[in-house]
Amino acid sequence: MRYLTLLASLMCMALSISAAKADRRVAFVVGNGSYKNVAQLPNPPIDAKAMAATLRNVGFEVIEGSNLSRDQMTEKLLDFGRKAQGSDIALFYYAGHGIAVSGTNYLLPVDADIKSEMDVKLGAAINIDLTLEQTMGDAKVKLVFLDACRDNPFAAKIKSNSATRSVNVQSGLAEMKSGEGTLIAFATGPGQTALDGQEGNNSPFTRALIDNITKPGVEIQQAMTSVRAQVNEETRKGQLPWGHTNLTGSVYLNQAPATQVAIAAPTAAGTVPAATGGGSDGVELEYWRSVKESNKPEELNAYLAAYPNGQFKALALARLAAIKSGPSTATRTLNAGIDPATFTDEATQLTEDQIGLDKNQRRDVQRRLTGLGFDTKQTGVFSDETRSVLKRWQAARGYPSSGYLNKHQHKALLSEIVAAPPTASDNGQKAARRASAPPPSSAPAPAPQRSNPGDAAGAAFVGGVVGGMMGGMFRR
Repeated sequence: MRYLTLLASLMCMALSISAAKADRRVAFVVGNGSYKNVAQLPNPPIDAKAMAATLRNVGFEVIEGSNLSRDQMTEKLLDFGRKAQGSDIALFYYAGHGIAVSGTNYLLPVDADIKSEMDVKLGAAINIDLTLEQTMGDAKVKLVFLDACRDNPFAAKIKSNSATRSVNVQSGLAEMKSGEGTLIAFATGPGQTALDGQEGNNSPFTRALIDNITKPGVEIQQAMTSVRAQVNEETRKGQLPWGHTNLTGSVYLNQAPATQVAIAAPTAAGTVPAATGGGSDGVELEYWRSVKESNKPEELNAYLAAYPNGQFKALALARLAAIKSGPSTATRTLNAGIDPATFTDEATQLTEDQIGLDKNQRRDVQRRLTGLGFDTKQTGVFSDETRSVLKRWQAARGYPSSGYLNKHQHKALLSEIVAAPPTASDNGQKAARRASAPPPSSAPAPAPQRSNPGDAAGAAFVGGVVGGMMGGMFRR
């Protein structure tokens, strides 16, 4: 009877995993930068590509495009509108030039050539309100992200050709109200302009979206709070994202931790129920990876709440203790003899450029960071990943955390003793130990580690457990 009860529970878990993944998600993701008649924007296509990949990882069907003309945007929008009909979540993301005229917002295709208000309203630009209503109107949840709050590139022309009457041409975009089941988020406040970011990189707003909206077990409104904080910090309070929300329930783009719970009831507060075990599947591992180097106690406590008996519990508690007590004795000793300016002088792109690092020297920085336990790819290019790792290293050492280097910090990094990479003999010993290890048990192998386990992974995991149990029953 005990086996039958457990088997029934596992079957329920399999059904719940499939149901959690059954919602239909459709996204429109476009980045326009190669404008023909106004200043070009180098980053929106990069932003759109990164956002599309992020959304596909959590189950969205993405209608994607870059540097689209008016006709091409219309074609993509028609496709999006057809596929978004009746969807559980419809998401609209746009990066590029946008304008506000008389309180209405418009998106600009790359071939837009606007000389007057009439050009705007008769089709040279795309009316956002009308577009959202026609493409996403009957979706259950509607999420809108507009990284288009830049200076109106056609403002002077529109004003000069409207001399006979007053035309309100705004900076940035105008305020928008969300309907039921809708969240609208702008890169910055109404009437303000947003930063495009360093050329060849993501904008601050899009980078924060990518970092936060698909974190496992994080509700979308909680994620947007983190987005605002990250952009505000990164731009040194120069930009604060703005939004309007009229959601009628909790929305998760990555509900990964919740799939750990078989049939537990939700709590009174509506929070994600705690997992009942410390399994070693990819979901818990991915959750831990997302918070393991965090300096925010609330993120580590969230992991402990979801996995009270998780396999990384001890590590989470140790990191919490380290954060509470401040830099360790080892770190304080490590910092001994460092120029005091290292702890006070800010590091920026300019200070890093002044060091004059070539590709080999950048690769050496990445190698040293990895050797110190701050893993990053050793490419010789300081990507977003490397910037994030640099911030963690700076925070651990008590230096100003900007993700950039100055000459003092670079000198301090070079002075640190880096662990040597494993030798050939070490690898041989590991191989020998693996060869002499006892054969694996008949228990099913864990599912492959993925950033977002899908239906196949969940079904394989449960199917393997059920199969193993059934085999055991018949052997008895």
